[in-house]
Amino acid sequence: MSETERYPDLGQVVQILQGREAGQYAIVIEKLDSRFVLLADGEKRKYDRPKKKNVNHIVCMDFISPEVQKSLLETGRVTNGKLRYAITKFVNEILADLKKGDQLDGERRCN
Repeated sequence: MSETERYPDLGQVVQILQGREAGQYAIVIEKLDSRFVLLADGEKRKYDRPKKKNVNHIVCMDFISPEVQKSLLETGRVTNGKLRYAITKFVNEILADLKKGDQLDGERRCN
């Protein structure tokens, strides 16, 4: 497996598996090292107070928000509204399609 397959990208939606926020979705806003990323959702976890999370405790979803990724790469930050929008778009479009009977083949462990 290559490094890019194992490690989440900036702007990628992930599902949290462990901890208080288990089952919730967040977006990768920074890569700290080979084991940790910073996550934010724009609501409970604002951009200014992201959650440090072990990549073993998240599942990478097959969805990267182009708006969030572009903002992070260009300015180094992103608005909480953009984070909320990206997660809402993911939940409404991607998960709605999955509930229609599709299998979630875009889900994989990040490590």
